[in-house]
Amino acid sequence: MRLLHTMLRVGDMDRSIAFYTELLGMKLLRRHDYPEGKFTLAFVGYTEESEGAVLELTYNWDTSAYDIGTAFGHLAIEVEDAYAACEKIKAQGGTVVREAGPMKHGTTVIAFITDPDGYKIEFIQKKR
Repeated sequence: MRLLHTMLRVGDMDRSIAFYTELLGMKLLRRHDYPEGKFTLAFVGYTEESEGAVLELTYNWDTSAYDIGTAFGHLAIEVEDAYAACEKIKAQGGTVVREAGPMKHGTTVIAFITDPDGYKIEFIQKKR
């Protein structure tokens, strides 16, 4: 067994694809419209689906926003430099909700940003 993907519902597919590909550097792996079901699926990731877990972005054509809920926490992405990653996100119009710095009660450097739909993404600085 292996983890294939995590699915996020998004309010604007093009905006979400741009965020994950342009700001976070993922690749658009595939995208398909389902007119009879009135939805679009897009898969983005750092590797091909056969090599690792990816994100499935689901856009329901009749829904422009979702409540995130209290059960979902965040996605985590390892970065070389969390400080530089935050500066890049801000320079490109993204939102940093917790600046880079050591985690409370530890030394690991982390930061949090949000995607266009409000999902939290944690940057975890690679240990050197």
